[in-house]
Amino acid sequence: MSNFICPVCGKPLIIKEKILSCTNKHNFDKAKSGYTNLLMSQQIKAKHHGDDKLMVRSRQAFLNRGYYNPLLSKICDMIKKYVSDGSRILDAGCGECWYTANIYEYLVNNKIKPIISAIDISKDALTAGAKRNKDIELAVASVFKLPVKTNSCDILLSLFAPYCNEEAARVLKKDGVLLRVFPLEKHLLSLKTVVYDQPYENEIEIHTLDGFLLLEKAEIRNKIRLSCNEDIINLFTMTPYYYKTCADDQKKLQALSSLDAETEFGILIYRKL
Repeated sequence: MSNFICPVCGKPLIIKEKILSCTNKHNFDKAKSGYTNLLMSQQIKAKHHGDDKLMVRSRQAFLNRGYYNPLLSKICDMIKKYVSDGSRILDAGCGECWYTANIYEYLVNNKIKPIISAIDISKDALTAGAKRNKDIELAVASVFKLPVKTNSCDILLSLFAPYCNEEAARVLKKDGVLLRVFPLEKHLLSLKTVVYDQPYENEIEIHTLDGFLLLEKAEIRNKIRLSCNEDIINLFTMTPYYYKTCADDQKKLQALSSLDAETEFGILIYRKL
């Protein structure tokens, strides 16, 4: 049985050799790379959804260098107390699954075997993500219409991803746990200072969520030294800044051989009421 439901009728999906199928005979082909496309065409009109290949490759290369390991370690430490064998975890907006796969590996190494599934709107991201861990079931889908049964998840992860409170409340069980990660005000401010004439700080979202009780919060503030231009460019092109910046401003990073950059993250853990 799949962890996902049919996006057409809401019935459970059964895993067959190369497809997922429901009792109403709605079939969804499984891509060779390992994910299933459950995104209905009318949900998103754009031809290309989410992160493209450049962004995915850049994020893979940058994260694999360990720059965000302190954040990953903190997430693992905080989430461990809420997870037990068989806990159902959904990563809503998983990208190329660096966090998803590493969290799963951390829990398994600590003798906890959860059931993890993940969705993202980007096929390119899931093509990369499917190579990280075959035990994580992946689907192309939107966080605004999760192909997941109501009241079925013990934990929902939302890490630097678009967030839909209504869907989070729907799929989580009563007393289920929501973990969110987001950039703080000065995250990557030094990078933006190089690129923009008037760099700006990030806006921080209000922590109160309808239907949820805030249990824990943490902040991770570090300074990383990017010691080669490749890492600087990867950091820039893995963020939305790259696609919102003109060519002349993008070129400002090409001459840099090193850069000290702030990494500042907020982590919030909620319980569904």
